[in-house]
Amino acid sequence: MIEEFSFENFNSFKELNTLNMTAAKIKSRYSRLDTDNVTVVNDVSLLKSKGIYGANASGKSNVVKALGCFIKIVQFSVKDDQTLKKYVTPFFLSTETVNKPVFFQLIFRHEGVRYRYGFEADREQIQGEWLYSTPGKREQPLFVRDKGSLTKINKIHFPEGETFMKLTNNDEENSIFRKNSLFLTSLAAFGVGKVSKMLVNQISRILVIDGLKQRGAFEHTTAALELPGMKHLVVEFLKMADLGISELDTIDYPLENVADNNKMDKVKIVVTKKDVYDVNLKKITTVPFPLDVYESEGTNKMYEISTYIINALRQGRTLVIDEFDARFHPLITQKIVEMFNSPGNKEGQLIFVTHDTNLLSADLLRRDQIDFVEKDAFGASHLYTLVQFKGIRDTDSFENNYIKGKYGAIPYVGGMNKLFSHFKDAEA
Repeated sequence: MIEEFSFENFNSFKELNTLNMTAAKIKSRYSRLDTDNVTVVNDVSLLKSKGIYGANASGKSNVVKALGCFIKIVQFSVKDDQTLKKYVTPFFLSTETVNKPVFFQLIFRHEGVRYRYGFEADREQIQGEWLYSTPGKREQPLFVRDKGSLTKINKIHFPEGETFMKLTNNDEENSIFRKNSLFLTSLAAFGVGKVSKMLVNQISRILVIDGLKQRGAFEHTTAALELPGMKHLVVEFLKMADLGISELDTIDYPLENVADNNKMDKVKIVVTKKDVYDVNLKKITTVPFPLDVYESEGTNKMYEISTYIINALRQGRTLVIDEFDARFHPLITQKIVEMFNSPGNKEGQLIFVTHDTNLLSADLLRRDQIDFVEKDAFGASHLYTLVQFKGIRDTDSFENNYIKGKYGAIPYVGGMNKLFSHFKDAEA
């Protein structure tokens, strides 16, 4: 589970910001939230969900992008030497930061051990990299890297690092890996790193998706329907949303392959089944309808993200969704958040970016589960949480206070009246 994710000099974020999933020492208006919405791991209380609010163009999506880029660099820096160029984007609105490296650091828990892993990178090379673990009460370094050299390696608790160095026959310059690839990823790919492989796998288990246009999500869910029991779970998930779908199926549809001498290929089509009635409302037959053609955008989105939500809850994974509420009725977003905050969920986490103020309720979320993003006058985004505000009571209406601007992170729309007067003048 994620404890903290910190990032600096990335996209619209100039300074160091932290997405904190550690529960604050507060008491909620409804005591059940302090038990149901929190899970305890080795005496540390972690939040099961967090919502991120802010005006359009405030930088909310860049929080999600920062975590997504961190994961992709961990996954692909060894396989693709263009990885840094693809994902490293510093804060360009200041001469102070444009040539500085970005900073990423993730703190998470796995099997009772706290890991702190991070790196600094520009578009050409890894400038620094570090890994610390806390199996007990004291944190210990496993390795520390400065550009192309390892400045510290724990031979007792991280022997795979020294093994890798010996196997690669380092030269005098201690050039142990490509300058634009991570040491952790190199160890995992090399096959000698038990700990490093586990860590790369755990980081890769974090699911980051775009609630508006997640590439391949429809195909991902369709392929997952073939897994034992998954089709039933997806149907039950769609039933929960009251979408009028009680059955799903896949059929092979012939598709002509012009590039291969008109050979007939097959493509899987996901269909829902609808009952057809006569004028006397007597059921005549059941007809299959292609889901992506005949169902609404909202229904298709529910289908696309269903397996991500199911896997996060079943497998204890962290799911991060941008544009969470897009195309969804407020009651559906509320129900999904409630699923993650339920007592039955022990390790699954949901981090979502939204404009749905319906979720800003002391009956649903604790104050530390509500974050805001706001830009300053210099175009830099800042991430902060509701629990940082003094004098906020759980009897307050979080939603009304937010709309009134008491927490910041809202757009200034007063200029629209002036714009309207311009329209009237032009018409006259």
